[in-house]
Amino acid sequence: MGIYGAINSAVSGLTAQAIALENISGNVANSQTTGYKRLDTTFSDLVSGGGATQGSQVSGTTFATSRATNTIQGDISQVDVDTYMAINGEGYFVVTQAADVVDGSTTFADETFYTRAGDFERDENGYLVNSAGYYLQGFPLDPATGNPVGDNPTVIQIENQPLAASATAEIDYQANLPRVPDTNDYDDSDPATALLAAAVGTGNVAVANETAFLNSSISGGSVTIYNTNGTAMNVEVRYAKTANAAAGPPAVNDTWTMYVGSGGDATNAYFDVGDLEFDSTGALTNMTAGVIGTVNSSSDGFDLASLTINGTTATNVEVSFAGNSLTQYSDPDGTASSVALDQDGYPAGELTGVAVDQSGRVIASYSNSQQRAVFEIPLATFEAEQNLKRVDGAAFASTTSSGEADLTGGGQILAKNLELSNADIADEFSKLIITQQAYSANSRIVTSADEMLDSALNMVR
Repeated sequence: MGIYGAINSAVSGLTAQAIALENISGNVANSQTTGYKRLDTTFSDLVSGGGATQGSQVSGTTFATSRATNTIQGDISQVDVDTYMAINGEGYFVVTQAADVVDGSTTFADETFYTRAGDFERDENGYLVNSAGYYLQGFPLDPATGNPVGDNPTVIQIENQPLAASATAEIDYQANLPRVPDTNDYDDSDPATALLAAAVGTGNVAVANETAFLNSSISGGSVTIYNTNGTAMNVEVRYAKTANAAAGPPAVNDTWTMYVGSGGDATNAYFDVGDLEFDSTGALTNMTAGVIGTVNSSSDGFDLASLTINGTTATNVEVSFAGNSLTQYSDPDGTASSVALDQDGYPAGELTGVAVDQSGRVIASYSNSQQRAVFEIPLATFEAEQNLKRVDGAAFASTTSSGEADLTGGGQILAKNLELSNADIADEFSKLIITQQAYSANSRIVTSADEMLDSALNMVR
């Protein structure tokens, strides 16, 4: 081969270094592209024919191939956008592209792509789209169980549909009632003067007796509940002590009656919920049904089949004292202390925001302070991810060599983070220097070989 072989080797070197330069330039151009995976260059030699041992062989030509760096993670940077995500570890977001718009609705391509570019934001139609135009896919969650539905991910869409109201079913009540209530009627010496005024009578408190009732009872706190269509109702609780403990016969425990305000009823100012008895240790020992309340099945609260406040009615509401949350311990202030009322209802709410949590679930937030997990974001892994096909927008497509996507594994999704390009400009510039020098060296070989051919041709002159 000789001189011509040297020229062929040098030309192959020029071609290989040109490919390396192309990869370097692409890496530098994408050094700020979110989720970009650089392409390195691998050089392989081609041995020239002839010779049984290396001593009788000569160096051959070379060729260059691109080497994927999908398994090399880029730096992760914190951001302030709730729907931005990064993957710590292996895996890809499952995405697709828009195909067309039909009657104002977006249709999507059948082909699935995979990307590490997690700069997704919600568009005007509620879809999560990244800067390259890829639409995020995930598993919808069952509202009742919170579990993913189906085996194939679908395009994530969080619509502006309001969250329906939920009627209050339970009021968790906590309080400590004093041994002697400091009512307006109490004379600071005789506990009997702190009992419910006789004029009030038993059962519901009539409007005509409201003043006498307020003077002989104490506040038990208030809470806003909601009926089936989300209308707010303010539940105001008051307690009146109706009996002091006595040895008997018959023996009598400290007894209180629980009331709820009517909110302006023409007949009744307060409704009688039921009676509560406490032993000498301050523990609740017995409950008796009132006018509107019945003792619940677990004997730790009252069931209100119907409660009407200011003309609005709620049904099937339970007032629960579970966990011994209602007590009667001595209190020098004579008021109900440690009062806490929590309820489980809420009004209808408008969508106010969308975010991603650390478990990879899409969370919708509403104006009624409710949050709902609506989608779960899967991560796709591959047996041979280096064999994925690169497509525009820092994305990839599966191939027969990469294997099918496995949606059951992957790394951890980091909310409010982005994975940066794994191409480092300093490293790429160092490669550029080496590539430039190698290219120049190969060009010098071509020049030297040309001079040697000229010398050989000049020998015949």
